[in-house]
Parts: sequence; structure tokens; C-alpha cells
Amino acid sequence: MSYTYRTKGTCSSQIQFELDNGIVKNVVFTGGCNGNLKAIAKLVEGREASEVIATLKGNTCGFKNTSCADQLACALSEALA
Repeated sequence: MSYTYRTKGTCSSQIQFELDNGIVKNVVFTGGCNGNLKAIAKLVEGREASEVIATLKGNTCGFKNTSCADQLACALSEALA
């Protein structure tokens, strides 16, 4: 199933992704640090959403209390709920 998540408090404005039986696929960030976010998308491809959430949740960026990686964890948590 495809999802679109509007991020909060990050340079990226949204995250699009698919979940197939709990497996993360086709993650695309809009905005943000292009190279870093492409790398995150590649690293989470094919992994269990629960594993990605456990790894990325709580990650911060600079002085912010969230990050694009943390927002991906939030998006996946919401999609699984």
C-alpha cells in the first residue's frame, strides 16, 4: 500500500513510501538534503518497518528535536497503526 506523510519540523516537506506486508519499499523524500535522503531511502529499502522505526526514531538534526529520519519513523508508525 502507498502512503504520503507530511513532515513536521524538517527541511523535507513530505515522504512517500510503500509498505508490502510490513516491508518498506520505494521511499522518496520531497525537499531536504538530497544526497542524505537518497541514502536513507536505499538503506531502509526491503527492511521490516518495525526495524526501521526502532533504528531511526528519536534521531535529531542540529538544534531541531526531530529529523527527516525521525519523521520517516513517525510516518511508518502511523502507517502500521
